[in-house]
Amino acid sequence: MSDLQAQFIDVDDLRIGHYVHIELGWMAHPFPLNSFKLQSADQIAAIRALGVARIRYSPEKSDPGPAADETGETPQPPLSPPSPKERERQKRRALLGEQNASLRACERQYSQASRTYRQVLEQAAAQPAKAYAQSQALIDDVKGQLLDLEESSIRLLSEQIGDRASLHSVNVLVLSLLLGKACGVGAAGLRELGFGALLHDIGKQELPNRLRWDGEQFSGAEKKLHQEHVAHSVALGKKMALSDAALLCVAQHHEAANGSGYPMRLTNEQMSPLARIVALTNLYDNLCNPGNPATALTPHEALSTIFTQMKTRFDEKTMGVFIRLMGVYPPGSVVQLTDDRYAMVVSVNSSRPLKPRIIVHDPQVLKEEALVVDLEQRADLGVRRSIKPVQLPRQVMDYLSPRQHICYFFERAGSLSGGEHRP
Repeated sequence: MSDLQAQFIDVDDLRIGHYVHIELGWMAHPFPLNSFKLQSADQIAAIRALGVARIRYSPEKSDPGPAADETGETPQPPLSPPSPKERERQKRRALLGEQNASLRACERQYSQASRTYRQVLEQAAAQPAKAYAQSQALIDDVKGQLLDLEESSIRLLSEQIGDRASLHSVNVLVLSLLLGKACGVGAAGLRELGFGALLHDIGKQELPNRLRWDGEQFSGAEKKLHQEHVAHSVALGKKMALSDAALLCVAQHHEAANGSGYPMRLTNEQMSPLARIVALTNLYDNLCNPGNPATALTPHEALSTIFTQMKTRFDEKTMGVFIRLMGVYPPGSVVQLTDDRYAMVVSVNSSRPLKPRIIVHDPQVLKEEALVVDLEQRADLGVRRSIKPVQLPRQVMDYLSPRQHICYFFERAGSLSGGEHRP
């Protein structure tokens, strides 16, 4: 495309009718095509949520009309300036549009990753080269997107994203890449870490269904069979021609720093640095999303359990970085605030772990219209304690909808900053 055919435009100046070109990876935006004519205000809000200041567009293919409001309707010239209440309403509507667009973008990327992983599972044995290529495309896209963000936040997703077969592996991929970047792992190392994280459990498909998820009810023989998924995963990884670094992640993701893991009972010094990352993120996700949902821990409980009861199982430096990354109250935690209201943590920026972004229960605001509150911008408000969802009053439970399955992705830090209703 020549410079005569395409020019740049500030995203704040976009209107319905502009023909735009989104020069991002296929997982980095929520649109089916990279080039298209804007048809709605929702599309404009989604582009603004991407975090880019300017975007390419083709003037000769564009026919923008007058500036539209967030509903897509062209406003008539006002008879008088909008009232302060109307300005506040317009601001809330714009923030809600951007907030929802950002969440949809994260969920689209997570769903695409889940679909790709399912395809890899189906093809790993019969078409290992194709499964490798699909894995590489997914990992490179997620890794590249993460590296493009100077500062990112971990975002809690909706309940019905992914499925049990893919949820765990995609969660471990996302958390491992975030932790790897925070630990200073370079781009090449992140790729190998991505392979190891995504494919660490690929051999579980060789097991009977009832043995794929670890359980206290297993007999000794069943536990031994379950643990053989590590060897099955390594065998499939070799068939896919994974690198030695990636295979070590697969082989060691159940090892422990204190030598209590399996299958080789390795110690911390014997484990690869990348495998130490996958071992930690794998256990954290298993605590939040166990095979038996009745035994699930909240994200805050899972992190606290790792730190207080399992710290000898993990590399001390890696665990310290992970706790800073996730924050004291990881996304998905249900909390009570200093003003006694209840809230759910939906996003955490690792550079400000004590100031997460939350959805607050407010009976004066419909839950579909609740704005994310950034505690960093609220000196008058903080978290008093973490609580179990079962402790919530029924109306608060219905409003906050705590997740039974915890799924994460990442987004540009600050993309959710909003406010809350003030009577």
